[in-house]
Amino acid sequence: MTAAPGRAPARADESGPVLARFKDLCLDTVDPHTLGNFWARILGGGLVDLRDGDTRVDGRPGHPGPESIWVNRVPEPRTGKTRVHLDLRLDRPDPADLLAAGARLVREPDAEVGWWVLADPDGNEFCAFAPRPDRTPAPRPDRTAAPFEPDRTPAPRPGSTAGPFELVVDARDAIAQATWWAQVLGGRIERDADGAASVVGGAGFPWDYWVFAPVPEPKTAKNRMHWDVELTGANCTALLDAGATLLREPDDDIDWWILTDPEGNEFCAFPPPR
Repeated sequence: MTAAPGRAPARADESGPVLARFKDLCLDTVDPHTLGNFWARILGGGLVDLRDGDTRVDGRPGHPGPESIWVNRVPEPRTGKTRVHLDLRLDRPDPADLLAAGARLVREPDAEVGWWVLADPDGNEFCAFAPRPDRTPAPRPDRTAAPFEPDRTPAPRPGSTAGPFELVVDARDAIAQATWWAQVLGGRIERDADGAASVVGGAGFPWDYWVFAPVPEPKTAKNRMHWDVELTGANCTALLDAGATLLREPDDDIDWWILTDPEGNEFCAFPPPR
């Protein structure tokens, strides 16, 4: 697991037309209700039952947006390392409440890393950082006050919640990956001394940093977590011209394109709203 909370000031500004906007995240699992409830619980969000076997975690119950996580049922269990994950900022000095909610401790802070590495009930690893001393966590609305509806249920809240502040993606060539996504979503690139490169200010991106962290191994399997984008044009031609690969076009079952970026990370591209 790699993360770099202290960013070096070196940055590159990207220009040109924005090809897409960040839309949301998707997470595969064999049990969307159990995993969705876990993430809703630790993030203080609302769990939506989509009535098709899938669930969705919303920052505001019943209101999907860029911070939503669509938790999708798949037949295969997780195998191998999770190459895409969220980093969370705690609102207390330790992750005790995340552990009480069902997270598993993988690694404590030590001489090499200054954060906790945890795993969700499916074994997907993610990082949790202590509160920043120079920043007071923003107050979170009381999700339990939302009215109950059959398909929209506020998740039980732990004693504290954790807020995502960056999305981290393993990359063989972190700078090239960050540069490509900055060209797609706009924003600027920031680099750190460890070789990570981040996109900051991308269109629709809801967190502080989109980090591409250098790893030696190439991607060999489908990502358990992936992101969706919303196109600014009528189709995905501009993304293909930029170097994306088309896996599937809209058909009778789906109304979006499935693509991969230059390192093979799958993502879905939705047409702009009408």
